[in-house]
Amino acid sequence: MFGLLPNIGFPELILILALALIIFGPGKLPEVGKAMGKSIKEFKGAISSTQKDIMDDIEKKEKA
Repeated sequence: MFGLLPNIGFPELILILALALIIFGPGKLPEVGKAMGKSIKEFKGAISSTQKDIMDDIEKKEKA
């Protein structure tokens, strides 16, 4: 299966960064980056927790 952004290269990253700089401005960009990083970390934690719960349920059903 293809990833979310399968063909993103250096020129595309520069374009995205330039657009973010125009939209948010240089003062807000670090805050936006920090908020996005925190959101991604929380999302990964929630996925990991859900995956662990599912695996635990599967193991319980296999033992029963």
